[in-house]
Amino acid sequence: MQVRHDWTHQQVKELFEMPFNDLLFQAATVHRANFKQNEVQISTLLSIKTGSCPEDCAYCPQSARHKTGLEKEKLLEVEKVIEQAKVAREKGATRFCMGAAWSDPKDRDMPYIEKMVSEVKQLGLETCMTLGMLTNEKAHTLREAGLDYYNHNLDTSPEFYDQIITTRTYQDRLNTIDHVRDAGMKVCSGGIVGMGEKAQDRYGLLMQLANLEKQPESVPINMLVKVKGTPLENVDDLDDFEFIRTIAAARIMMPKSYVRLSAGRAEMNPQMQSMCFFAGANSIFYGAKLLTTENPAADTDMELLKKLGIKPEQRHGCSDEAYEASINKAIDDKATEHLFYQA
Repeated sequence: MQVRHDWTHQQVKELFEMPFNDLLFQAATVHRANFKQNEVQISTLLSIKTGSCPEDCAYCPQSARHKTGLEKEKLLEVEKVIEQAKVAREKGATRFCMGAAWSDPKDRDMPYIEKMVSEVKQLGLETCMTLGMLTNEKAHTLREAGLDYYNHNLDTSPEFYDQIITTRTYQDRLNTIDHVRDAGMKVCSGGIVGMGEKAQDRYGLLMQLANLEKQPESVPINMLVKVKGTPLENVDDLDDFEFIRTIAAARIMMPKSYVRLSAGRAEMNPQMQSMCFFAGANSIFYGAKLLTTENPAADTDMELLKKLGIKPEQRHGCSDEAYEASINKAIDDKATEHLFYQA
């Protein structure tokens, strides 16, 4: 299937309004034409600096403007980050993502960030970071340090954006994505649904992502996790079927991108997650926590993947027997509890 960059609002609307089974069948067909069937890419996401963010994102417990009771933490020492990266690799992750609650990384922090990237890269893991806005110069610095991916979500449609965030513009986000591309890194960019937006805003988000000059290599689709103390703590829940439709539409519109089933999975039963995988989701965050919000425990994820016959992608060259043993160990191991960062 040819990648398109000319989606119209009406065309996306028509996708969403297809009969549910027809939409999932089309999405599954597109998925199998572009990726190996029954494989999922596994990423681990670690918070390297938590809380006190100056931005006012209405969904985020890390904002200094919201009273969520979150304890702020300073930038983690490089050695602690490497320890967590080693654990992630042992558990089957192929990409290690590091997130800091910043508006943008400061010059004084860059040497530490560069060292983190370089040392994680030496472990044989793909590297990803989300640090807020980037200048072109800092994007090139990160690339030279070995950063493979940079995450910067668009969050929602341009029309709904100012109801969620006022401290940076939609264009600021697009500019950061441009700087990441210019530096030669891959882009991880998606959004959050269930924030009280209208259906047309979900259409608009996917249209913005698909119509970028080059589509993101990774597209995380987050279901809002409502946190007490944030402006969205009492927003109405999004219908499960609408979320699955969003996954399916993202797969059809961005056929060669990894579509990541991200935040909110702890509230999804196994059947819903299974339908998302069938609809084209082929990436997950793996770990017991996404910053302050829950994520399915590692053993729970491995049990579900085993039931579905889905295997993690790229297993560091291990044999099928070694892989099976690692899954069984993960299922039996209930002690894996680490602090991870929300997409």
